Amino acid sequence: MKTTTLSKCGLAVAVLAVGAAAATALADFVPIRPCFRNVECLDVWAPVICSDGRVYSNDCYAYRACATGCVPYEGEIR
Repeated sequence: MKTTTLSKCGLAVAVLAVGAAAATALADFVPIRPCFRNVECLDVWAPVICSDGRVYSNDCYAYRACATGCVPYEGEIR
């Protein structure tokens, strides 16, 4: 019986170790956002500036350009 108990304990420890490793790996996982370029956008002026440094007329146009890190923009447009 001791062999079975030790085997079950060893298996449980192994499962926990694998689970902990997977959780650590997934903590750093950043899902890739799909980019659909064939989206129709309304011509509404609600400018956003994105991590690429570009200002888009609204978040839909930024999304269509696959831009990320966009926030509302209230500066002047040249």
